[in-house]
Amino acid sequence: MALATFKGGIHPPDKKELSKNAPITEAKSPQRVVVPLSQHLGAPCKPIVSIGQEVKKGELIGEPGGFVSAPVHSSVSGKVIAIGEFPNAMGRMVNSIVIENDGKEEWTSLKDNPDYLKLSPEELKEKIKAAGIVGMGGAAFPTMVKLSPPKEKPIDTVIINGAECEPYLTADYRLMLERPSDIIEGLKVLMKILGINKGFIGIENNKPDAVEKMKAAAKNEPNIKVCELEVKYPQGAEKMLIKAVTDREVPPRALPMDVGVVVQNVGTAVAVYEAARYGKPLIERVVTVTGEGINKPSNLMVKIGTMISDLIEQCGGFKGEAGKVVSGGPMMGFAVSTLDVAVTKGTSGILVIPEEGVTHAEDFGPCIRCGRCIDICAMGLMPSMLSILSEKGRYEEAKEYNLFDCFECGSCAFVCPSKRPIVQLIRLAKSQTKP
Repeated sequence: MALATFKGGIHPPDKKELSKNAPITEAKSPQRVVVPLSQHLGAPCKPIVSIGQEVKKGELIGEPGGFVSAPVHSSVSGKVIAIGEFPNAMGRMVNSIVIENDGKEEWTSLKDNPDYLKLSPEELKEKIKAAGIVGMGGAAFPTMVKLSPPKEKPIDTVIINGAECEPYLTADYRLMLERPSDIIEGLKVLMKILGINKGFIGIENNKPDAVEKMKAAAKNEPNIKVCELEVKYPQGAEKMLIKAVTDREVPPRALPMDVGVVVQNVGTAVAVYEAARYGKPLIERVVTVTGEGINKPSNLMVKIGTMISDLIEQCGGFKGEAGKVVSGGPMMGFAVSTLDVAVTKGTSGILVIPEEGVTHAEDFGPCIRCGRCIDICAMGLMPSMLSILSEKGRYEEAKEYNLFDCFECGSCAFVCPSKRPIVQLIRLAKSQTKP
């Protein structure tokens, strides 16, 4: 039987061998954390602590500023020493709370609930909302919003995204190997909240040991199926994953809920289980620190608000001259201009590319109309036209070529023989116009 997949896509070298055998280890607790009040899509949080205040680990420090928002908690115990603007991975200044770590690791009181699956869907939803859980695959969409579809859009399927198609990253892979039963329990909580009995876990078939572990964990769950997917980028994008697993097509500009599906990342499933079972807020996540430019590629359990510089130091520092440090993976991540950037709920990896592996912006040539980017575009767009119009400043015209259907996977820039920064030009056009 042919493996499930979608039309288009590319096969970049996956480079996962650098960190895939590194078990998840606890990152050193940082001396201070900088916790951004906006680490999710939607409205930023409002700070509810003041300078000089003592806080405990897991204590609420920022409350949601709207329906599409998620609360923020302290990841260490200690004292609030500053509230102000700090840069995030994309270079934007974001209001953040700085906490000096007292090293006591003292938790705020949490409510343990061994019979969490007996709670009502509303109670479980409230626990997820209170824990500040967001999509941990990168988009950071508040999970609570995904689990509150309007009545006219009934959900019948939940898919856990274990594809991890982004090269270099192995955080989800290690979670599937080390905590398969927690992922299954998280999926059961999601299914209970949505009142459905069909759950899938999609995993690319270059991770046979993860497929085996997840199948073993799900063997007594008749309503949960593990699907092997073809290895292809961007297999882990929501719309591509839905097409591969259920053969349903999400129309342009539509959401997965429009075809009755909710997709959640592997890390999000673990966070959902911990919130339902222990009442634990989302204050830490697994981050892959990898690349040819780092001495010891690792998978670390990192407290939210830890600086990238601390993680690089813990992984043995740079190997030779670092050309570029990327927050995320090489395809969809953002190069950071400073290492004083905090890890957020959506930071899946830190990638260090050595100087010789970096292509500089001035190296690109004109579009030669070869059509490669059109052949591989998973959304069926014309990236070449979008980039040319953006380059010429004709942003409104780019909308006629469905500019906002692009989800910036970077496949077009990867295959371009002229090395054109296609996806960056598309991002520019999006920033200069409205949908």
